[in-house]
Amino acid sequence: MSGGVDSSVAAAQLVARGYEVIGVTLHLWDYPDDGSVRGRCCAPEDQHDARRVADQLGIAHYAFDRRDEFLKQVVNPFVEGYVAGETPSPCVSCNRTIKIRELFRLADRLGAYHLATGHYARVVYDEISGEPWLARAADRTKDQSYFLHSLTSDQLRRVMFPLGECTKARVRQQAHTLGLSGASKGESQELCFVPSGSYREFVESRLQGDARIRPGPIVAPGGQVVGHHEGIHRFTVGQRKGLGVSLGKPTFVARIDPATSSVYLGDGCELDYAGLLADESTFPPHTPVAFSANVKVRARHEGAQADLRCLENGKISVTFCNPVRSVTVGQYIVAYDGERVLGGAKIVRSLPAAKPTHETHALPTI
Repeated sequence: MSGGVDSSVAAAQLVARGYEVIGVTLHLWDYPDDGSVRGRCCAPEDQHDARRVADQLGIAHYAFDRRDEFLKQVVNPFVEGYVAGETPSPCVSCNRTIKIRELFRLADRLGAYHLATGHYARVVYDEISGEPWLARAADRTKDQSYFLHSLTSDQLRRVMFPLGECTKARVRQQAHTLGLSGASKGESQELCFVPSGSYREFVESRLQGDARIRPGPIVAPGGQVVGHHEGIHRFTVGQRKGLGVSLGKPTFVARIDPATSSVYLGDGCELDYAGLLADESTFPPHTPVAFSANVKVRARHEGAQADLRCLENGKISVTFCNPVRSVTVGQYIVAYDGERVLGGAKIVRSLPAAKPTHETHALPTI
């Protein structure tokens, strides 16, 4: 229970269905306890709201400190990813390494079989094998199956998503009808540990004096240096605004080279990718060596049809039927068969559809 509307209504629905419910809040990050930070995954005021909702529902509520684990498993890799020229996906990492894992451990300690969350996703069972599958939520605009793709079959048998068939509007209405604390609370669009929304400032604050944050050249499509930057952590592939230079036409970040601290620009064609290589696969053991699926390359991607091949040591190769824009190292792919999630993996290399023009030129000495 984060103190937000979704987890509060999920708990209320389960109480109404007759379950014995225990509310659990994970303390993941420190914030000012002055109400200035809300809706940030267990900021102080939100923890208070979670307890108020538990009191309203007449259920037990416990808070557990997992700040050290969150720092090691989510925040530090986020910072390291940016200085390495990647674009991390911390919400996926958090669900994979902290939230789901820790909540199942706590469920076992508290004697609970089921784990329920306020995520918008569903669990469906195969009619033939009886195996559980993670599936998209009924409300596709709120679907969070992308972030939960690492759930195993054993976990899916125990997990419950009470909001999987609900729309956000209906959930909000239920919160008001029940008079739950925080029913009118807005939704945050920023990362829980970056209240300002500035990833650049956050990374710099965590790595003050680190030699890896160093200036470098900004290189135009023809190979010429057109500007300089203060660190590659300020850029991500596909970025158009805040480049610090103007070429008189739409220009995007096409490639980031951490070895030389260089940022390469392109006019758009360099952002089309024919495929990718991914690692840290969560595809189940019975997955075919080769198969086709609809693949999302980031959370808000609509998905693209692709052919996938399972390689050794948890690696996956993906070849798109048509080029896909802005395939970014550090993000995750998630493969779908209709509504069902087949699995996912972390992108470690993107394969351009065409050879970037700037790669035919030597980088000038600066």
